[in-house]
Amino acid sequence: MTTHELREPALSILTVLAGGRRHGYAIIKEADEVTSGRVKLKVSSLYAALDRLEGDGLVVRAGDEAVDGRLRRYFALTDAGEDALRAEADRMEAKARVARERLALRHATATAAARPARRAAGTGILPGAYA
Repeated sequence: MTTHELREPALSILTVLAGGRRHGYAIIKEADEVTSGRVKLKVSSLYAALDRLEGDGLVVRAGDEAVDGRLRRYFALTDAGEDALRAEADRMEAKARVARERLALRHATATAAARPARRAAGTGILPGAYA
């Protein structure tokens, strides 16, 4: 199992497969949907990523099916894949929480720094001037 941060294509594939067993074209289509178009998987990159994820034990081949004379290869998320997806979601949430805290701190600091200037402007005294 992998413990490193997942790249967006791999994260998208695992996210799609968390919804159940899927074939290649369905993974491509749903990855586009779950990423709001940020991830555009091509067939060659999809199967290369699936091979890596399979090698890491995160996905498994889940059968083949012939539909309209075309063979569809299905994949499914493993328990290790679920754990990796959950860990990545937790990492992303922690990063987002820190970013939001820092933005709030920046806003609070900027607001506090602007307060004396506003008060001074109302009194006719220039900010930083001595009375």
